[in-house]
Amino acid sequence: MAKTYPTPAGFSDKQYSPIAMTPVQSNQVAAVGYDAATKTLAVTFTRGPGHIYHYPNVEEKTHQEFMAAESKGTFFGKHIKALPFEKFHAQNKAAEA
Repeated sequence: MAKTYPTPAGFSDKQYSPIAMTPVQSNQVAAVGYDAATKTLAVTFTRGPGHIYHYPNVEEKTHQEFMAAESKGTFFGKHIKALPFEKFHAQNKAAEA
C-alpha cells in the first residue's frame, strides 16, 4: 500500500520578523531561535530549502529544555510539532547583506 503524506502547510500572510538562530547538532533540526519578548520559538530543519517555522506562545523554559535535549528531533516531536505555527520562506542571506 502506498504511503500517504499530509499536505504541506501554506506560508503565513503575516510579516516575517527575524529571530536570531543558533545552529544545533541534529539529524532533523538545523537551527533554533527564541524571542523572549514575543514568546516565539523559531525552527529550521536539515531537510528542505530552509523554511522558517515560528511557534508562538512557547515558554522560555520549553526553549531551554529544547536546546538542552540530547535529541533535538525527539524533543521537537514530543513537545513542539503539534503546536500551531507560522511558516515563512527561507531567508536569502545574500539579499540581507
